Amino acid sequence: MYYYRFFITIKMIPLKFTSKIRFKVCCLIMLFALKSGAQNKQLSLDEIWKKNTFGSKYVWGINSMNDGVHYTTLSSSGNTQYIIKYSYKTGQPVDTVFNSNLVKTNKDSFPQIGNYNFSADEKQILFSTDEERIYRHSFTAQYIVYNIVSKSWAYLSSGGKQQLATFSPNGKQIAFVRNNNLYIVDWTQQTETQITFDGEKNKIINGACDWVYEEEFSFDQAFTWSPDSKKLAYYHFNESEVKEYGMPKYGTLYPEYETFKYPKAGEKNSTVDIYIYDLEQKRAVKADIGAETDQYIPRIKWTAHSDVLSCIRLNRLQNHLDLLLTDSKTGKSKIILTEKSTTYIDISDDLTFFPDNKSFLWSSELEGYNHLYQYSMEGKRLKKITDGNWDVVSFKGFDEKSQTLYFTAAYSSSINKELCKVNLNGSQFKVLSTQVGNNDANFSKSFLYYIASYSNANTPVEYTLCNNGGKTIRVLEDNNALIKKLKDYDLAKKEFSTIKTKDGWELNVWMMKPTDFDASKKYPVLFAIYGGPGHNTVSNAWEGANYMWHQLLAQNGYIVVSVDNRGTQFKGEKFKKATYGNLGMYETQDQIEAAQYFASLPFVDKSRIGMQGWSFGGYLSSLCITKGRDVFKTAIAVAPVTNWRYYDSIYTERFLGLPQDNSKGYDDNSPINFTDMLKGNYLLIHGTADDNVHFQNSVEMVSSLQKANKQFDFMMYPDKNHGIGGGNTRLNIYTLMTDFLLKKL
Repeated sequence: MYYYRFFITIKMIPLKFTSKIRFKVCCLIMLFALKSGAQNKQLSLDEIWKKNTFGSKYVWGINSMNDGVHYTTLSSSGNTQYIIKYSYKTGQPVDTVFNSNLVKTNKDSFPQIGNYNFSADEKQILFSTDEERIYRHSFTAQYIVYNIVSKSWAYLSSGGKQQLATFSPNGKQIAFVRNNNLYIVDWTQQTETQITFDGEKNKIINGACDWVYEEEFSFDQAFTWSPDSKKLAYYHFNESEVKEYGMPKYGTLYPEYETFKYPKAGEKNSTVDIYIYDLEQKRAVKADIGAETDQYIPRIKWTAHSDVLSCIRLNRLQNHLDLLLTDSKTGKSKIILTEKSTTYIDISDDLTFFPDNKSFLWSSELEGYNHLYQYSMEGKRLKKITDGNWDVVSFKGFDEKSQTLYFTAAYSSSINKELCKVNLNGSQFKVLSTQVGNNDANFSKSFLYYIASYSNANTPVEYTLCNNGGKTIRVLEDNNALIKKLKDYDLAKKEFSTIKTKDGWELNVWMMKPTDFDASKKYPVLFAIYGGPGHNTVSNAWEGANYMWHQLLAQNGYIVVSVDNRGTQFKGEKFKKATYGNLGMYETQDQIEAAQYFASLPFVDKSRIGMQGWSFGGYLSSLCITKGRDVFKTAIAVAPVTNWRYYDSIYTERFLGLPQDNSKGYDDNSPINFTDMLKGNYLLIHGTADDNVHFQNSVEMVSSLQKANKQFDFMMYPDKNHGIGGGNTRLNIYTLMTDFLLKKL
């Protein structure tokens, strides 16, 4: 097309120009034509989801060394893996700590490394290999102990795969879980000791989490070493009374049936106990966490003193929290801090005990926004360290020498994240990051340096090495090759704005228009949403493959938008918890109202507004195509919750309370009860091996739609979990969704 235009243009150059001038003009026209052609390449699903043409490069496996002036990274070249030691000051490599090609092995090559951790003296490395996924965080693996000096190695244990292998602080012992029991290996004595014996699948778990704790409290290692390495505190889960959920696994003549304990809303949970094992006395003490068994212990953490363990205790409704200090010798506990809420209390990893053992750091949003506080070890509030109408996002660490706290915050806007620092006394607050977008940091142990990551909505992630004043020392990865590649394509810019609801709520929005946008024309609009508590889609951050898919839709003439409804975060507690007790109701209202706003715009075809979402986003899509049937023409729901009674206890009850106490909140916001209202195009997608949002949700949705005599499209993915990935699956599902939108929207 461009060459045709080029030759037409040559004929139009006046003959009175000299041949030399004509030649120069022709060259300029050709250059422009080639440049224009290069910038108008069209995206393909194959490039995005199969070839990973637009994949970003990352800096993996970063570990600060003890000296705080060096760090290591894990990298690979072909089948060879390396751990390289770098100088923070110069950013230059100073040593190769590990080279898999140089390790003696009876096999053709050293096993492929999944992760690595140093012992305290940094003379040994613990590698995980041959990892086998269990749930979202958990996996089993063969662990290897590698001696850096001798370049020798050995498997940690010969009794079968392990979980969660972890060095003790002194580096002499390694604790791990196998078959729901805890073991301790004394590497200096080459002895292995089993310290629990009642572990049993679907009954008792020691040292690892049950399904619902792992998913909803976001951790899987349920044991922790004391600072002096003499004690090991661990969780004991009794799942006996929890009901089982089963999933068939296809692909064999007779499908296997996998069962696991999954407590649904209002059903029985595991009972949890905390034990403290003394390595010298070879016995365990049970911590006193109260007489109530229907409760949660979402975190345990050692204080700066090895005789005192902290436990966070949360009631079943998750609106009453106690911080307990437990004597590791006797198990006796005392409450030093209590928080209560009329809604719910979120759990974080911000709790930090200061080295002097006189006070600790605590984060809380009970005064309207999430901020950092200092408390004495007796539980007396000493000071509010940060303050303002903005949320602290994540605590990054405390530099004892300078008495400085580092953290990220949604300081300038709820769509941006800044890296900040402040003195422990609350003075000298400073924003360290200088670029507007999503900023994060990984600090050295000395807090003299950090590795910063930065991206914005239209720019892939960049990694830089900085000093603690925020000055860039060296760029580690700028993804320049990807940025150059993106320039060859006809890409739109994400534009951020806000809209106000009738009730006065301000909602964040991003919009992506076709690059040939013409305000005199009318375009279909696709809402790409999630909308669930604690997860924003309207963020000034790079979104990788999904960003490219939205670009592909824009190239095909669609306006793509996303709206963060009430219940999302970084706008303070009031906005975040506005949906309590009616999860889904206000979110749906906000999305419908946002769609009505876009429908009123002169360049929008109001008869062609659709929605696509995954998980909670699929749930909202299902509500919007039913309750919002007069606004939305088309909806795609991937792995959606369709009935809150089918989802897990911790998540659902956090936002809705018990179904026994709030049946209206559950039933009035479950799509399964509104299928008779469907009149648009609906595509339902689910994996049959989804351990999170069970396939049952879609089966029952299908049944309800059929009873209501509604026509719809349905696709299931055999043996695929909540992420529906692996092989060509992602290409297949996105081809399915793209074709559906092109035909139905």
